[in-house]
Amino acid sequence: MNALVRQVLKSSGILLSYAVVGTSILAFIYSITHVEIEKNEANARRALLSETLIPHSYNNDLVANQFTLAQDPLLGNDGATSLAWQARMNNIPVAIVLEASAPDGYGGKIKLLIGINASGQITGVRVVEHHETPGLGDYIDLAKSKWILGFDGKSLQNTPDENWQVKKDGGQFDYMTGATISPRAVIEAVHHALQYAKIHRPSLFAASAAANLTLKQQTKGDIKY
Repeated sequence: MNALVRQVLKSSGILLSYAVVGTSILAFIYSITHVEIEKNEANARRALLSETLIPHSYNNDLVANQFTLAQDPLLGNDGATSLAWQARMNNIPVAIVLEASAPDGYGGKIKLLIGINASGQITGVRVVEHHETPGLGDYIDLAKSKWILGFDGKSLQNTPDENWQVKKDGGQFDYMTGATISPRAVIEAVHHALQYAKIHRPSLFAASAAANLTLKQQTKGDIKY
């Protein structure tokens, strides 16, 4: 019995040693890689956000000016919060990038980033996630179609409400025959985002984050694309 106990203790000691060594190795690897990983993720976010803004129109760090927005039907966030990034030129707010969703895509939600300048014009729209049927959903993917660029320069002032539809429905936006659900969903989401930006313009473009009543500073690393 004593021999059995000694064997069990010996085996337990060996396993414990392996666990300690393994944990130490993982902790060491994390300590030397997590900073670089976070840096790469932040750079990826900056690159994606920059696609929705006019180059050289701002000179602040978008990631450092990230905020959370309260739930609002116009953002399609369905009870959840959304994010926004304020672009500044010499510390003056010049544009905002809104995170929004088109809830009625063919395959479910279509997640978008929408850049809007201080004059209320769209500076860029990008689809960051969708589950549309391959082929039918290609229309909204910049890698496969230039259709999404058709929003650039649009505003509530130069595009009447009735024109925010595909041409088949009497609007001014092109569509692919047999694939109208995805474009319809995106057009509606972008239109709603412009309406949201108009309603909340004073807070979205406030010079001081502390003056923003509808915005709250978001902690680092809360969003990944």
